[in-house]
Amino acid sequence: MAQAIQKIALNVGRDIPFNKLVLSQQNVRKTKAGVSIEELADDIARRGLLTSLNVRAELDAEGKETGIYRIPAGGRRYRALKLLVDRKQLSKAAAIPCIVSAGETLEAEDSLAENTKRIDLHPLDEFRAMMVLREEGLDEEEIAARFHISVATVKQRLRLASVSPRLLQLYGDDEMRLAQVMAFSITKDHARQEQVWETVSRAQNPEPYYIRRLLTETGVRATDRRAVYVGIEAYEVAGGAVMRDLFEQDNGGWLQDPALLEQLVLEKLTADAEALKAEEGWKWVDAAIDFHYGHTSGLRRFYGKQAEWSEEELARHDAVKAEYDKLDADYAAAEDYSEETEARLEELGDALDALNGRPHLFDPDDIARGGVFISLAANGELKIERGYVRPEDEPVVDAEESDGVEQNGDAGDESIASAEGGATVNGTPVGVEEPDEDDGKVRPLSERLIEDLTAARTLALRNALANEPMMAFITVLHLLVLNTFYHFRSASCLEITVQHSVSTKTQGLSDTVWAKEIEQRQENWGHDLPGDADAVWAYLIALDHDSRMALFAHCASMSLNATIQQWNRRTKENQHAVQLAQSIGFGMVSAGWTPTVDNYLGRVTKAHILQAVREAKGDQSAQLIDHLKKPDMAREAARLLDGSGWLPEVLRYSADEIAEEVGTSEANDAVTVDGEDVEAGDVVLPAFLTEDLDGEQTAFDADDDKGGHLEAAE
Repeated sequence: MAQAIQKIALNVGRDIPFNKLVLSQQNVRKTKAGVSIEELADDIARRGLLTSLNVRAELDAEGKETGIYRIPAGGRRYRALKLLVDRKQLSKAAAIPCIVSAGETLEAEDSLAENTKRIDLHPLDEFRAMMVLREEGLDEEEIAARFHISVATVKQRLRLASVSPRLLQLYGDDEMRLAQVMAFSITKDHARQEQVWETVSRAQNPEPYYIRRLLTETGVRATDRRAVYVGIEAYEVAGGAVMRDLFEQDNGGWLQDPALLEQLVLEKLTADAEALKAEEGWKWVDAAIDFHYGHTSGLRRFYGKQAEWSEEELARHDAVKAEYDKLDADYAAAEDYSEETEARLEELGDALDALNGRPHLFDPDDIARGGVFISLAANGELKIERGYVRPEDEPVVDAEESDGVEQNGDAGDESIASAEGGATVNGTPVGVEEPDEDDGKVRPLSERLIEDLTAARTLALRNALANEPMMAFITVLHLLVLNTFYHFRSASCLEITVQHSVSTKTQGLSDTVWAKEIEQRQENWGHDLPGDADAVWAYLIALDHDSRMALFAHCASMSLNATIQQWNRRTKENQHAVQLAQSIGFGMVSAGWTPTVDNYLGRVTKAHILQAVREAKGDQSAQLIDHLKKPDMAREAARLLDGSGWLPEVLRYSADEIAEEVGTSEANDAVTVDGEDVEAGDVVLPAFLTEDLDGEQTAFDADDDKGGHLEAAE
């Protein structure tokens, strides 16, 4: 016969006046956590008491009830109710819903059970509940106020609730982590979310950062120079959408319509170019998001000059400078930090910068034939390059004025003037043979005699210059300056050819720190040098030694070319470049070069990418990315290689390796490079420069969509 199941009896619910309730000392919750008493009191005042208090009747020594009830479970609710009583929002005798325990268990046990047996709400249920409230008409601010949380938290919860239902179900089934859901919430496109999940779910542990990267790969960062230039507000007014990450720092988010952004940039650039042309009067203004490096090749550059100081400006400058110097000296001697002094020094410094940074003025005739290039700098501001003249806009130079003048580095044609009004030497016409007869008249010197005499002068002057090293230096510097800064220039007596032939369409090269420093030096010297090329010699003679050396180094550097091209490997020239690099301790790593998607990894095959990671980080790192598609592999490789110091072979100098290995050993000690003994101090070229090119076939890497990577075909 089956045993009867014993029925249980639940504790009775009663309404007990508040002034009959007291806290039990057996309540296990001693540490403050969660919602504050004040917030809980406000919530009870809004919606009432949602959970009854657990109480026990207090007994006297004889076991009789005293009419007082102790609270072993519900202490926070009691304190909140007491706060309402203290605020006069609740009567002391108000009936409080309570569950009266029969006392068959310990009070501490009741308190512990109530706090441990309950299960917190699953985050997904919280997200969905807030979404219901939003759909019922409550805005984010109202929801935040009712639950005493920040508006940002409400927005985050609502964003999580808007993720694809399929992915939320995976999260609810513990097949996805909360951090991954947060990553997916960056976009509202459910189809894209599910597509990315299909891609990353095959990985053992898809990281949130990788999910974010895939979801944002087609967007443009708000910090991109194009977005900064146009402005997010203008982009959104034009109908563009911005993707935002509510859970991590996104620096403004991602613009989802690159085509629209590009259109807005070009429209604004065109408008700015037209405005500049109309305002300043230039003949032409070329505008582009970016110009390739060397885009000004073949154009003459002229520079404006700062206006002279007015008496008022000069007096103002001297007064500000004197105050700055005195305050700076006094502050340097002081022991305590002064925020007021720091602010005043900064204010004075800004005033000096404003006075010294007066705009450069151009000659109206130069403006009428010259032009401007407008592009975007890396920070999103306009980059304005003023003062360029195209060859067809150059002024016509008379034959007399053009004698001995060079243009674009090519010597002008020399012509021998006729005896009538022709060229002269010491006031005597040249170029006509002296007749045999002697009629007593002084005839022009013969061509042969003039050549012999001037040849003798050339040798004598060479010898004299050789004994004047500083003047020889200035003479070479004079030639370099003429070739570097002047389009129409006076000819030099030195037969030295100088070229500035580096011009490439490589994207981003103009934004490198090297290009910017070169450009700044060129700009600074261009403003300092005289506008007339004939005045350069006197300028150099008057220049101090250190400035001459700096100008010489700049001009000499502008003619350096170690570029390797498909049709010109420049093996001998690059051998000298290796020697030069080793002599000055140059290396591309120390210069700041690092492999990125744009400059290398996105332009080579997957095999090249894996080889780079393997060389820098080892086989294990390469295996982490070997299953990825090329765009993803390139991005991950850039992250792995960042700061590693890895270089592709074409940028490595073996001589650097030799110098490191030799150290302080004797100069005649041998070291081994690529399996061969090499004497210390010898210059060793990389294989790509020393291989025999006779009969070698070359081909561009088929995976290089920019056509910039050259490989030897096997």
